[in-house]
Amino acid sequence: MAIRNLFSGNRKKKTMIQDGQEKAFPEGLMTKCSECRHIQLTKELEKHYKVCVKCGHHFKMKAQERVAIFLDEGSFVSMDDHLQTINPLNFPAYVEKVTVDQQKTGLNEAVLTGVGTIEGEEIVVAIMDSHFRMGSMGSVVGEKITRAVEKATKMRVPFIIFTASGGARMQEGVLSLMQMAKTSVALKRHSDQGLLFISILTHPTTGGVSASFASVGDINIAEPQALIGFAGRRVIEETVREKLPSDFQTAEFLLAHGQLDAIFHRKDMRKQVAMLVKMHTKGGVQHV
Repeated sequence: MAIRNLFSGNRKKKTMIQDGQEKAFPEGLMTKCSECRHIQLTKELEKHYKVCVKCGHHFKMKAQERVAIFLDEGSFVSMDDHLQTINPLNFPAYVEKVTVDQQKTGLNEAVLTGVGTIEGEEIVVAIMDSHFRMGSMGSVVGEKITRAVEKATKMRVPFIIFTASGGARMQEGVLSLMQMAKTSVALKRHSDQGLLFISILTHPTTGGVSASFASVGDINIAEPQALIGFAGRRVIEETVREKLPSDFQTAEFLLAHGQLDAIFHRKDMRKQVAMLVKMHTKGGVQHV
């Protein structure tokens, strides 16, 4: 009976000893850092922008969490929440998996788009969420980003995107790859109007996303230690038959080799980006 209970789904809540008595350990009270294994109160972690206080590891964030710490309070108005993913290739259980992620994240797809302000400056923002199908790019993701860019162009305001993706979505085949070109064309038109595009790459940004809109910003920024690249380390090493540096495909490596313009700690991101927006906005005032 004891052995069977070890593998049963009815696991008891974790317990702790306090005043000589065993008490229930609330689920989610503590969070362990995946890098340094430091354990801290979840509320304390959230207070520090979901960054480990010991090693500085930046935890993944949900799209709504980024809205809360990046944009002016109450300024965000989402757009295109009605767009729905279909199953063009009749991939088994694809729509069902998308539906599960919709319920889990409260998003209609792996990117949240909308209009808001940052320190009073109006912008259009797109925030990818790796909790939704690993942030993979399908037709709806590409369409939402394209519409957001076109909205920014029409409003003549900066476009800012937070990328977090496992790459193109295999369940949609070549249709997902087409989003690389579609989004890039929209960004080119945005640029032709002399408008600003800031790309903020977070962990992880890989595959077709890193090879398209994520890397063509007027200013490319990343969070510390973010994994950024196209193919995986093992695939590249087997192809070039060379051992890659230990920090290969990290934000720091890309900054040193010229692919990034800056790396900002999450707590500083809002202030730094707001300054950049004001510097590139007609009539904007730079506060030093």
